[in-house]
Amino acid sequence: MSGTNLYHALGLHMHQPPGNLDLLLRANPWEAEQIIRCYERPARYALRYRDTARPHVGFSGVLLEQLLDPGIVARYRHLVDIPEMLACYAEADNIELIGMGYYHPIFPLIPPADWDEQLERGRAIIERAFGRAPRGFWPPEMAFSMDLIPALVRAGYDYLVVDGVHVRPQDGLADIYRPYLACHDGACITVVPRDRAISNGQESGFNPEWLANEACAHAAASPRPGEPRLITTWSDGENGGWFRQTHEPSGFFGFFFAPYIERVVAGDYPLVPVNLSDYLREHPPVDRAEVQTGAWNVGSTSGEDFSQWAGSERQRAAVGLVRGLSQRYWDLRHASDQLGTAGGEALARARALILEAETSCYLFWGDAWLPRLYERTEPAERALDLAEAECHGRAAATRGV
Repeated sequence: MSGTNLYHALGLHMHQPPGNLDLLLRANPWEAEQIIRCYERPARYALRYRDTARPHVGFSGVLLEQLLDPGIVARYRHLVDIPEMLACYAEADNIELIGMGYYHPIFPLIPPADWDEQLERGRAIIERAFGRAPRGFWPPEMAFSMDLIPALVRAGYDYLVVDGVHVRPQDGLADIYRPYLACHDGACITVVPRDRAISNGQESGFNPEWLANEACAHAAASPRPGEPRLITTWSDGENGGWFRQTHEPSGFFGFFFAPYIERVVAGDYPLVPVNLSDYLREHPPVDRAEVQTGAWNVGSTSGEDFSQWAGSERQRAAVGLVRGLSQRYWDLRHASDQLGTAGGEALARARALILEAETSCYLFWGDAWLPRLYERTEPAERALDLAEAECHGRAAATRGV
């Protein structure tokens, strides 16, 4: 449709906690099949509509780690050729790849000292898997605070997507259909607000007509209806029957995505699909905004706090435990000249376990998955004890000399 000022950025978020693809195949083969096929479809449909489709797909580092594992590749081969699937993503340059933290942490709940490594490793494995680095960032669970901005800039990100309900423009106009510049401690990044209401429809099931009607109504009611309107919708890409539907004509890609793109190709659709990098190059932010600390709405929570992940006493204790172990790691890291081979290896083991323990899934399910967090923190604590003992011993020996 010529003359439209409505642009649509559609995103899908993909994540599995450590070891989950293997566990699913052993414990629930049908669910494993449903999920692995969710990862295969976006690239296939993007290549089918290469000239028009502009989807965004984000992968956590730990999910890609599993998809690159030769054992997982072999065990899923009867369902999906994973290397071919990843090659299709690399070929589909109309897909904008989106980065996350490597282990999908709730960034405001983990120590800031761990942010850089989670970000850098998450970005690096996407480049390794697909041959190009992501320019945009998706905060896991959309959990964001402004003090994350300098770390994102250091990691090389140009923009991030945030839940629109948390965006506070400096001009006071509640307009989530345009990008903003957010700055903290001397660093600035572009923020793109997500439309929570329409994204809820994307998550649960909609059709092209519904999306067009809702987008047009929302844009018309926005503070600047005559300006370019960026409708950003984002959801999980492998959760819920809508995405896991193995009868493709009844699921997201067959029932919505293909007809949606066909309407765009035919020229009778009011939304233009865009990649955010391209859109932001043409429409850079002109105003600033603060982003209120918060997450997206999951379960019965509003996302105004982190109660889904730290609402119970045991969840908060687990968060504190991980923070304490991270602090011990950094204290020993700063004294690493006092470590020998055994202590250095123990410290490296502890580091890997602490970062893995920061996986959001271990907190998401109330207290139910906390044992999985402790499976990482308990050996991490033993490894830190070993490194600490060696450090103290070598320091004492040096003083004795």
